[in-house]
Amino acid sequence: MAENEKYRKYWNAQIETMERDVLEELQLSLLKSEVRFAYDNAPYYKRSFDKAGVSPDDIKSLSDLARLPFINKHTERETQGVGSFLGELAAVPEEDVVFVSTSSGSTGVPTMSPFTRGDFDKFTDTVSRMFWQAGMRPSDRYLHALNFSLYIGGPDVLGAQNLGALSIWGGTLPSDRLLFVIQTYKPGFIYTSPSYAWYLGETALKKGIDPKSLSIRKIFTGGEPGASIEATRETIEKLWGAELYDFYGLSDIFGPCAAMCEQHDGLHLAEDQILVETVDPATGERIPDGEQGELVFTTLQKRARPMIRFRSGDIGRFVKEPCACGRTHGRIYIHGRKDDMFIVSAVNVFPSDVEAVLHGVGGLTSEYRIHVYDENYTSKYAVEVEKIEDESDESVAERVEKALRARIGVRPAKVTVLKAGELDTRSEHKAKRLIDDRKGH
Repeated sequence: MAENEKYRKYWNAQIETMERDVLEELQLSLLKSEVRFAYDNAPYYKRSFDKAGVSPDDIKSLSDLARLPFINKHTERETQGVGSFLGELAAVPEEDVVFVSTSSGSTGVPTMSPFTRGDFDKFTDTVSRMFWQAGMRPSDRYLHALNFSLYIGGPDVLGAQNLGALSIWGGTLPSDRLLFVIQTYKPGFIYTSPSYAWYLGETALKKGIDPKSLSIRKIFTGGEPGASIEATRETIEKLWGAELYDFYGLSDIFGPCAAMCEQHDGLHLAEDQILVETVDPATGERIPDGEQGELVFTTLQKRARPMIRFRSGDIGRFVKEPCACGRTHGRIYIHGRKDDMFIVSAVNVFPSDVEAVLHGVGGLTSEYRIHVYDENYTSKYAVEVEKIEDESDESVAERVEKALRARIGVRPAKVTVLKAGELDTRSEHKAKRLIDDRKGH
């Protein structure tokens, strides 16, 4: 008997394989309750709904959600700490809160996300579900290599423990120490960021260790879009000889929101916990499922701080068609951040577009950096890359320029070629790959 045949196929088959019409009936019931709870208990929502001339009683179908106002990061910041420690978006008193995480603050003031005990229990169970759908079982060893310091991904280790896996709390150990942990305890699973998975693999090679000789069979990554970029995923998988699974989470919403299953075809959204809409980034008008736009999320069971129509700033698409794995919860495909997009010669360019092209160009390391700037009243971009082969800088630059022009439709103003190790983007955690010097950015 194969190892996994000892275990059930789904973490919660009733929830994960629910017929679409039954799932949407559940969502509507939960949405009505969530909107009513937010209106009755969170000062901001009562004021906002009243100003917009809407009430919880107006929610009679899932499509009625569009009648309610949006919120965003600015809403969080302007209400945080107002009226109470938890702020005006909170719907419970502080004594009901058992955990808080904060955003990184990379695009502004860090925002706090509170959880009641019930919220946190749902958080943990949802992470277990996502680990299970990626193939983790109680017989596995799991190395958690994400930051524990206020980061929403830190407690994900509890999802592995809840599932029954032997969990190793690595956190942000130095690379040498983390490699020692892998060699000593031989975990089959590790969770980190895409850039750090790359960095750790390269560090191993420099130490004379072939990452493929180590015990890691599956790599979970989050915090960056890399694992959903086919060229990036394939390169990391080749480096480690392991499967890569993308996870998507937002501290604003719930923490774990979506994750890949073993089909590697999009990320299953936890639709019993979160409702998603796709809207035009410019107008906020709803667009059909399957089309690319800005993803808007609404919590369905969060009590400490309900989030109703939160504009995530993430550009992607959502499909409802059942997956080959048998799960009926829809899947999201993340393309990039609205804030990171830049326009060159009327072409919309995301850093993920550039990354996908560069990782398909031979003779380069995994490191790159993009510079966006204004010149003669128009936006331009330049890229920096590292070469690993004995090839002239001019030849490498020409190959990179041609690839970017062919795939993206607009060439970079300049390609700078450095030797391996000279680009200072390597990081123990997230990597800073976009420098935006445009005025007003």
